[in-house]
Amino acid sequence: MAEFMELEAQDGVRMSWNVVPGTKEEAGNCVVPVSAIYTPIKPFPNMLVLPYAPLRCRNCSSVLNPFCVMDFAAKIWICPFCFHRSHFPAHYASVSEENLPAELFPQYTTIEYKSPREATCLQSIFMFVIDTSIIEEEMAFLKSALSQVIGLFPDNSLVGLITFGTLVQLHEIGFSTAPKTYVFKGSKDVSKGQLLEQMGFFLNRPKPLTGVRDGLSSESIARFLLPASECEFAINSVLEELQKDPWPIPADQRASRSTGTALSVAASLLGACFPGSGARIMAFLGGPSTEGPGAIVSKNLSEPIRSHKDLDKDSAPHYHKAIKFYETLAKQLLHQGHVLDLFACAVDQVGVAELKVVVERTGGFVVLAESFGHSVFKDTLRRVFQSGDKGLGLSSNGIFEVNCSKDLKVQGVLGPCASLEKRSPLCSDTIIGQGNTSAWKMCGLDQATSLCLVFDIVRKDIPDATVQSSSSQFYFQFLTFYQHSSGEMRLRVTTLSRRWVAGPGSIQDLISGFDQDAAAAAMARLVSFKMEIEAEFDPIRWLDKALIHICSRFGDYQKDTPSSFSLSPRFSIFPQFMFHLRRSQFVQVFNNSPDETAYFRMILNRENVANSVVMIQPSLVSYSFQSVPELALLDVTAIAADRILLLDSYFTVVIFHGSTIAQWRKAGYHDQPEHQAFAQLLQAPRDDADAIIKERFPVPRLVICDQHGSQARFLLAKLNPSASCNSDGHRPGGDIIFTDDVSFEVFLDHLQRLAVQ
Repeated sequence: MAEFMELEAQDGVRMSWNVVPGTKEEAGNCVVPVSAIYTPIKPFPNMLVLPYAPLRCRNCSSVLNPFCVMDFAAKIWICPFCFHRSHFPAHYASVSEENLPAELFPQYTTIEYKSPREATCLQSIFMFVIDTSIIEEEMAFLKSALSQVIGLFPDNSLVGLITFGTLVQLHEIGFSTAPKTYVFKGSKDVSKGQLLEQMGFFLNRPKPLTGVRDGLSSESIARFLLPASECEFAINSVLEELQKDPWPIPADQRASRSTGTALSVAASLLGACFPGSGARIMAFLGGPSTEGPGAIVSKNLSEPIRSHKDLDKDSAPHYHKAIKFYETLAKQLLHQGHVLDLFACAVDQVGVAELKVVVERTGGFVVLAESFGHSVFKDTLRRVFQSGDKGLGLSSNGIFEVNCSKDLKVQGVLGPCASLEKRSPLCSDTIIGQGNTSAWKMCGLDQATSLCLVFDIVRKDIPDATVQSSSSQFYFQFLTFYQHSSGEMRLRVTTLSRRWVAGPGSIQDLISGFDQDAAAAAMARLVSFKMEIEAEFDPIRWLDKALIHICSRFGDYQKDTPSSFSLSPRFSIFPQFMFHLRRSQFVQVFNNSPDETAYFRMILNRENVANSVVMIQPSLVSYSFQSVPELALLDVTAIAADRILLLDSYFTVVIFHGSTIAQWRKAGYHDQPEHQAFAQLLQAPRDDADAIIKERFPVPRLVICDQHGSQARFLLAKLNPSASCNSDGHRPGGDIIFTDDVSFEVFLDHLQRLAVQ
């Protein structure tokens, strides 16, 4: 995988096929789609930023790049996408073979442009929307966490505050001496016009005929959104006095919670005051919405919150209505260029499944924890506001465009973005994710945000050998126009070239260019997407058929002889990835709520290949007195009484103590001076776990457990059940898994038998 990681280090791209199937039929036989997982604003240490506007092709608007053909004598460049010939403008007059502009250097396939004239002071705007229908203990945890991050706000940011329960309260924090709140009925949706009228924005002036923003004075806005340097006292005062929702809750009812109305008020206020700015609505939810638009369940406790079974049977009465409301809210936020971040902290579901459409399309964060007192919530919230090298590099107002060779078309993008509905000849008839467009809006993006682009090969025939030898390259160009965290408007351009092959002798070339990590990440996004939109879709059957087809096409075997089957090292781990993907939380919804499934898929859809692979197939490290820490097989045989295991499944980090280690720890041997080696053995996985947690966003949950303890399930659920209640492979000091799932060995045996037929 080293060369694929080098390409990612240069351009932020991993492709499933780095040698591309050259015809539609060939691509269909390859099963795994031609896809690219791209991190648009991935930070590079040697990123070149040019202080002038890019030179574009007049025909297809692609940007000058190292793959363009030059005619220095005539001062002409030829676009590799549409073959249009363009003259260099006057300021490129001195261009020659010895005097190339930076964008033509072969090492600068990824480059950025900034225009000094467009540099503005980026004003971060944070609108906190706080749920007050929570118990006193949770309220105290939430107030404590918020008061700790107030001091971390960027100096030039503006901050506003909305609280909600039965009613929605918009706090006027601009007058700390006599603070006021504007109250809205939680059961009714509030339009932008009604909101502004109720707050008296146009009290002493006529209502504007053009845009609402034209009629708002800075004094009006300052009543509700204060600069961070001035708001600390005002917000702390409101937080100190904040009480849980005072409305009584009958014993047989849920708390009244008007989440939809509160988010609608926040969106309308920001749309009136700061359209087109990088504003973020940060919603802190402690339970399900039961009141007004966007409600996911009734107040009556006799009605359970929807489960996966209810959604499959279409018997969730509030689901479609809530989805429709949040789709409308998503359109409003996209039009305004604003982001919704969701911090859902409750033992029960809060409606993440319904809110997914808004959070994902606007590029917001999502955090799911059991309590506002949990480190998952507190540490993640702190990370959002960290600056410098440890910061997330929050950027806004992104527009992502793609250009590619004429024999390729774009089926769509799977990731945190929304279609701009820019129809072009590049759009495929098959739509995957956000499709039918060649441009996407990214209201919020950070240095780790990754998109998965899925391509269609449209060429039907193999060109004759003379043409093939001269032009056997496909070209891709990704353009990301965004507002950098420094406030500058920038354009990042990444241009790629990949060789295509077709015909009988192409198998070995395709194998040499297959990136099994990127393919597994793309298949995980694709199967998650299909599970959400296709009613009768069977994910296990689909994945199995795909894997059998791949092994049959790219495996080495004698027909009908399973023992002769082997795979190239390029494909050897792929069946393992598919085995773990079949058992993962993205595919197996049993024992997960719709909220949890939505959360897992939202995180998968925004992460790069390395992180996606950890989600699919967690990493396992073994610690013992006999050896240095070493990677262990993700198998139940890795468990031993005298061993500590560290499991990283991305969402959860598990430190698992074997039974003997646990006994020694409980006896306090690690506190005794003569057992320093044991103390170091206990500390080593803790240090490694802390290093993982420190780097990751959102912060994962840390579970420390013992063999045969109840929380050992976090490890056992991820292990290959090679020793289960149905097998004989139990070892002294080891463990077995009580499951009817087949082991990887049985899975591989069946796969080989089917592949060679």
